[in-house]
Amino acid sequence: MRTKRPLRHPAVRVVLALGAAGLAVALYLFQPWRLFTTVEVNEAPPSAAASSVPASSAPGAEAEGAPDAPAEPVSGPRTVATGVFVSHEHDTTGTAKVLELADGRRVLRIEDLDTSDGPDLRVWLSDQPVKEGRAGWFNLDDGEHLELGGLKGNKGDANYAIPAGADLEDLRTVTIWCRRFSVSFGAAALA
Repeated sequence: MRTKRPLRHPAVRVVLALGAAGLAVALYLFQPWRLFTTVEVNEAPPSAAASSVPASSAPGAEAEGAPDAPAEPVSGPRTVATGVFVSHEHDTTGTAKVLELADGRRVLRIEDLDTSDGPDLRVWLSDQPVKEGRAGWFNLDDGEHLELGGLKGNKGDANYAIPAGADLEDLRTVTIWCRRFSVSFGAAALA
């Protein structure tokens, strides 16, 4: 008597091949090992060459009749806006700051970030409001948004250059955006 081998049947082979292909696609898309990885970055706060501002234009100086005084150096970046991250798809904590450097350049600084690692994470500025819970997961790409680059690390402090033409009056939200799944990991409203 002859024993049948189930793996020789064509239907079984097709099902196994489809299952293997599906598993490969799922691993590529979801990258589940990233749930267990951490990329830590600790960049120093940005700085620019100190520029000089005449003392007569400094705050508190007399506007009329004041003689030109020697220039006073301007040091360190000025904080323009700040916000605290709220969690969306993944637990996310940290602070976002928009800094203006002495030379006029603007930088988004994310400090004490702690979120999950994930596939294709980006840092965006958006004109949409931050919403708590599931309502905030998907709305931040509805209007205008500006990508500042890939997330440098899911833990720590990092700086992202803001293009000179960016309208920060409209772009008042920072989000850690997963481009692959079109979802926010966390976001901060800038005020």
